[in-house]
Amino acid sequence: MQALRLARPRLPLRPACRSFAAAASSSPSHAASAASASSAEPVVPLSNVEAMWERLSADEQAVIHQQLEEIQKRDWKTLSVDEKKAAYYVAFGPHGPRAPVDAPGAGPKIFLGVTGLIVAAGALFYAIRASAPAPPKTLSKEWEEAENERALEMKLNPISGISSEGYSGPGFVTHK
Repeated sequence: MQALRLARPRLPLRPACRSFAAAASSSPSHAASAASASSAEPVVPLSNVEAMWERLSADEQAVIHQQLEEIQKRDWKTLSVDEKKAAYYVAFGPHGPRAPVDAPGAGPKIFLGVTGLIVAAGALFYAIRASAPAPPKTLSKEWEEAENERALEMKLNPISGISSEGYSGPGFVTHK
């Protein structure tokens, strides 16, 4: 297992920033503007990230995310409470794949819907059951007792069954 771990190629822990690749491939004036944009104030103040995150474009979210990565490289004791809250929200907030599946207040609707389906299934079951024909005559207790008598007459299964000596079981009777 250790050999497999050593043999597989190592991937970087996080992808390279897009702004660095873009700055390297573009003109120097564009690189200067990209550097000034990353060091400038964010599009949204970090104290208001939670309220504005869903309304921001993907580029603005990327800029804020990069700024927060840079902020988090500093000593965490020097970060403000707003910066810590913004970093936590961007990393673990209820957006993207962690967005709630159901809208707030959907619990009672789901409960009533499931209850209604169970009631409808029960009503359908009893409606079909009520319109079904009577059970066959071979399922009556009298018929099963007659089967026991016939099995004794024919000496059916004389070693361990109904015709054996000392047999005390119910035989073919399954009704009470």
